[in-house]
Amino acid sequence: METVFILLVGVLILLAISDLVVGVSNDAVNFLNSAIGSKSAPFWIIMIIASAGIMVGATFSEGMMEVARKSIFHPDMFGFNEIMIIFLAVMLTDIILLDTFNTLGLPTSTTVSIVFELLGAAVAISILKISNTVGAGPGIGDYINSGTALVIIAGILLSVVISFTVGSIVQFLVRILFSFNYKKSY
Repeated sequence: METVFILLVGVLILLAISDLVVGVSNDAVNFLNSAIGSKSAPFWIIMIIASAGIMVGATFSEGMMEVARKSIFHPDMFGFNEIMIIFLAVMLTDIILLDTFNTLGLPTSTTVSIVFELLGAAVAISILKISNTVGAGPGIGDYINSGTALVIIAGILLSVVISFTVGSIVQFLVRILFSFNYKKSY
């Protein structure tokens, strides 16, 4: 059995490297897709701003994944083999999801995908554990930290609403400030 876990750790390392490549390319797509498509600035300026954004994000995001990982499920309720299955499922799903979105040129968030992948994998393993339990045992609420998971999900949805609202206001004000004249470009 130890050989299987050593093999799984090796597979997880390879998947982590692949996920890192896919995650960085996802960030590049998110930064560059609309800017290059709209030709809002020369290509070299867009690349400098995108590089600065990736550097700032990589510098200040140190604890984000730890919050998501520790807050979604209770690791003490799972055995080592179940944790390995959860993380293997998360890594495979993340690579497939992000690569599909990048291939189609669609924006997606690596943090949002990780949160929901962790939640889905933990719920699936929890259901399997509950179905294999004879008699009265722990419920799904004992495996999943539903209060914190709901707070994280509400924060994600709230950030979308706030960014949409603030972005609309800023765009409106900038167009008023620079006297948007669409007839001139035609």
